[in-house]
Amino acid sequence: MDNREIARLLAETADLMEIAGEDAFRVRSFRNGAAAVENYPENLCEIAATNPRRLTDIPGIGKSLAAAIQEICRRGSFERRDQLLAKYPPTALELLKIQGLGPKTIALLWEHYRVSTVDDLERLCKEQKLRVLPRMGPKLEEKILRSITHYRQSAGRFLLSFADETCRQILEFLAPVEGIERITPAGSLRRGKETVGDLDLLVTGPNASAALDRFTQYPDIVELLSHGSNKASAKIGPQAIQVDIRALPSDSYGAALQYFTGSKEHNIALRNRALKLGYSLSEYGLFTLKDERKVAGRTEEEIYERLGLAWIPPELRENQGEIEAAAEGRLPDLVRFDQIRGDLHAHTTESDGRATLEEMAQAARALGYSYLAITDHSKALAMANGLDETRVIAFARKVRELNARGDLGIRLLAGIECDIRRDGTMDLADDALAELDIVIGSIHSYMNLEPAEMTDRLLRALESPYLHVLGHPTGRLLLAREGYAYDFERVAQEAARRNVAFEINASPERLDLYDVRLRAAKALGCRFVIATDAHHPRHLEYMRYGVMMARRGWLQPSDVLNTLSWEELARALRRG
Repeated sequence: MDNREIARLLAETADLMEIAGEDAFRVRSFRNGAAAVENYPENLCEIAATNPRRLTDIPGIGKSLAAAIQEICRRGSFERRDQLLAKYPPTALELLKIQGLGPKTIALLWEHYRVSTVDDLERLCKEQKLRVLPRMGPKLEEKILRSITHYRQSAGRFLLSFADETCRQILEFLAPVEGIERITPAGSLRRGKETVGDLDLLVTGPNASAALDRFTQYPDIVELLSHGSNKASAKIGPQAIQVDIRALPSDSYGAALQYFTGSKEHNIALRNRALKLGYSLSEYGLFTLKDERKVAGRTEEEIYERLGLAWIPPELRENQGEIEAAAEGRLPDLVRFDQIRGDLHAHTTESDGRATLEEMAQAARALGYSYLAITDHSKALAMANGLDETRVIAFARKVRELNARGDLGIRLLAGIECDIRRDGTMDLADDALAELDIVIGSIHSYMNLEPAEMTDRLLRALESPYLHVLGHPTGRLLLAREGYAYDFERVAQEAARRNVAFEINASPERLDLYDVRLRAAKALGCRFVIATDAHHPRHLEYMRYGVMMARRGWLQPSDVLNTLSWEELARALRRG
């Protein structure tokens, strides 16, 4: 069992404890423990098996949590969780995925109506019975019904990072097989979609079928769906993500890669183009209609070339004008990961980060970055130990002293992720913001405002002369929370006019902004930063997911501020 799964069980137990009305301090200890476990670099089950006393050396893990972790590693659960699940059905945890519900509300619903499933909740809202409970009303019923619809639409989807990591582990497992030329992921993962429904892997080589045989021995298989000479399918891990792996002849590899990468809409448009040019296109190759002669299929490039097109990067294959652009030579030169010079959104132990400023700087330097912006939270996020004006000024002084010493090997920017209040004003006074190199303005509260009020709130925030970046600009949490509604075009126009960049937040739970909004903002003259919102050194590696989003939004290096050198970035951040 990996650390992420252990963390999930601890966090779920904290939720159940809160539903049960248990002591807030104990609930918080479980939540802190879950965060510590998820971010710990070593596998805790290996530690529990070899030297369990080391568990209590981990910050945030006391004796009781260490005992729980050992029990999880032995049998997949632990006594306190089992006791709570005996009191509340497991389906109660599903209710926490519905936006607008928290543990206390779920406890109230259970007490009054014994609601334990999403279907029960939906029926309660439609019967208008929620509004009779304290602090609830018609608007909450409407919001919950919308959230249930969103939840069901996203059911069976997985975060891009989860799919990516699962794919990496499978590739490592298959690596020892001899006689394999290549194993390539396709589908939504290759296109960089924010969420993925399943995994498609393509295998070529004289011994490709042996890779299928080995795949059926993968240790995390929970259900083997099929196993033939050309394809094997299975559901993997506790989340039961489906993985399909196909063995292909080399002369059809390009056609199959193109077909299984998708999207469906892109493939339909490409097949229609092929028909107009006298060809048929399938996963087996490109054939002439007249005599069914194969003319391409070994590589994707030769298929697109035969159809009179430049090769189209996978991230663009959504039938959103990419085929026309490829035919006319207008495809953008997309931004690449190796062009990113630094990260402009990172947290430390000054607020809710898990590493010191020096540790984050060291990790960024190891990635080859030239600069890193430290942007801890402002005082409005008291739960995150946000900085007030005095601490902000002291922190900025510390950063400049470190830069002056010159021994970090990387340039640090003194910054802040400053809350945008409900009225659109910034959470910190101007004289404190003026001390900083970069200010990210983000919304973390009052996300349910009417679109007109939210629009006014953002427009007022843009008036701040010290704001450089609008952070995670829709506030969405993938598979958990929809973004807040506002007049995006109007805000983007004003951001472009005032030289305020939009953030592409690379945190896998956000990936915000997304492709459609990125293209719209670019068309209005906006510029962007790709940033990880890192709370741990390992989170800096999420940058590649943000780059995928930027590529899906047709962004070029010139659109992204952190492709600039430090000197160029300093000039670009100037307002006015």
